[in-house]
Amino acid sequence: MATDMTGKTVLITGATNGLGEVTARELARMGATVVIVGRNAQKAKDVTASITAETGNAKVDYIVSDLSVMAEIRDLADAFRAKYDRLDVLVNNAGMIFTSRELTPDGFEKTFALNHLSYFMLTNLLMDMLRQTGTPEQKARVVNVSSSAHSFGKLDFSNLNGEKSYNAMGAYGVSKLCNILFTNALARRLLAEEAPVTVNSLHPGIVRTGFGKNNDGLLGTLTRAGTTVLQMFGLSAEKGAETQIYLASSREVEGVSGQYFEKKKISRSNSVSNNEGIQERLWEVSGQMTGLHEAENVAG
Repeated sequence: MATDMTGKTVLITGATNGLGEVTARELARMGATVVIVGRNAQKAKDVTASITAETGNAKVDYIVSDLSVMAEIRDLADAFRAKYDRLDVLVNNAGMIFTSRELTPDGFEKTFALNHLSYFMLTNLLMDMLRQTGTPEQKARVVNVSSSAHSFGKLDFSNLNGEKSYNAMGAYGVSKLCNILFTNALARRLLAEEAPVTVNSLHPGIVRTGFGKNNDGLLGTLTRAGTTVLQMFGLSAEKGAETQIYLASSREVEGVSGQYFEKKKISRSNSVSNNEGIQERLWEVSGQMTGLHEAENVAG
């Protein structure tokens, strides 16, 4: 039987298509209040209406935000806080790859900014709500969507913005590695302070979604190269979203934190992702890049 999420509030980024949309729909079906985040207002409005119609759950809402822009991440956090008084689950799902090096208005390489810095910044900005919502019996949850692509990410702290060199797939792999490094560093902090919040990362599988066209760089790059194998044999979005839905809702993972999941089971990420020294250096650099104040940063 599906978990009853009635009374719980969930925020999901990148939820106007693919894995995020499926996750939003299924959690709404479980009775949760679901808030989706997307860049396009009309698309977000349409997806919200579609989920409401399909699930019969009228507690589906949206907030428009470009998560590659720091000011918009702050606006998103403020908008959510102004309307809602609890946050049971934050699903950091938004992701993209850029075939050529592009910089955000803040001066950061877009793949790194969207895929990692947005996770770091939004989670920190909403951590007080997660702490206040969670209880020892039912902890609030952070779910970070990573990828097996983290295994080929070569993290070079002197090249986070692609200053020295830029490769689209390499940048994507680095960003997915950073998702796991961030997850592990955050889990350690939350455990140390006995906070009622858990955080886990996951690989959804190779998914057959629209990611290749607008937010799935791996599939997109391969498709543009003329490869159709993933289109033919990749997982459906419904199948690919199962692990993040599981981590957001299942009682089986109550209290589990700092783990990397695949196919709804704990898996092993690469050795770099488990290096505490690298985790801490990334945390420090990310804090500097996002300009978070001590009061907003769970490292403080």
